[in-house]
Amino acid sequence: MILVTGATGLVGSHLLKELSKKHNSIIALYNKNKPSSDIEQLANWQKVDILDIDALENVMQNVKQVYHCAAMVSFNPKEKKLLHQLNIEGTTNVVNTCINANVEKLVHVSSVATLEKKHNGLVDEKISVANDDNSEYGKTKYLAEMEVWRGIGEGLNAVIVNPSIILGAGNWNTGSTGIFKSAYNEFPWYTNGSSGFVDVEDVVKAMVLLMNSNISNERFILSGWNLEYKKVFDEIAKAFNKKQSHKKVTPLLAAIVWRIEKLKSIVTGSNPLLTKETATSAQVKVEYYNSKLLKLFPDFTYLNFEKSIERICSELKIKYQLQ
Repeated sequence: MILVTGATGLVGSHLLKELSKKHNSIIALYNKNKPSSDIEQLANWQKVDILDIDALENVMQNVKQVYHCAAMVSFNPKEKKLLHQLNIEGTTNVVNTCINANVEKLVHVSSVATLEKKHNGLVDEKISVANDDNSEYGKTKYLAEMEVWRGIGEGLNAVIVNPSIILGAGNWNTGSTGIFKSAYNEFPWYTNGSSGFVDVEDVVKAMVLLMNSNISNERFILSGWNLEYKKVFDEIAKAFNKKQSHKKVTPLLAAIVWRIEKLKSIVTGSNPLLTKETATSAQVKVEYYNSKLLKLFPDFTYLNFEKSIERICSELKIKYQLQ
């Protein structure tokens, strides 16, 4: 029996599609968002809040493998409390329940946001930090990782994956898929920042490989390509046949805009389009080292960037009936 938390999210829903190719005993957890028609037949769905320990214990009975995908991604200061609850307390509950239920293995989805950002050279898996250089989201994911390591110290067999920015045909009103919506709407601005990116299909394939391996007590960066944000936006715009970004955002302009957005959100009560954290991160150049996984699984290869973008855009065109 396999259990997937956060099964309606980008990673969780694609993981179900991958798991269902070989398994039919899958329990999929959701909280607010009900499963879409393309995944509702792939698992036994259970409405469970990961903050509800009793509900988690009930659903975890007879489960052997757990994929913990449930998390909240937010850079809005107003959502700090909920971010801490879902990412830290929620992971604590999942870890404790796995231990109590004698689960054979846990794969925990973390983020490269927990890793130390090096100004020169590639970022690897060796160092996690929770200092002022991290976003609040990054700090919560770091503390969630600490709960997994604590569980490992108590005998839990677990592996942690740290994906970079995940690209896939999810809900383009939330999360990283919003990049595609911005490009489709011909968002004109770009920065000189860069980061790691990875196809969601590569993420779930790596997770399944690690789950079914003898590897434990390790963490792995999952990142297919180190690219400038402009390159990613422009490739998406090209696939949608839209105008590419052409206005450069300077650090000064970004600082002005996020302050304006903060005032606007205070007045209207809406979420800001840009925050101090996102404005800062968009200017930073970061590259991620992905060879740890590739050395252990030499047959695993990351998908081609251009082909991934073409596929994802085609899926989004169908999903949102785009022209």
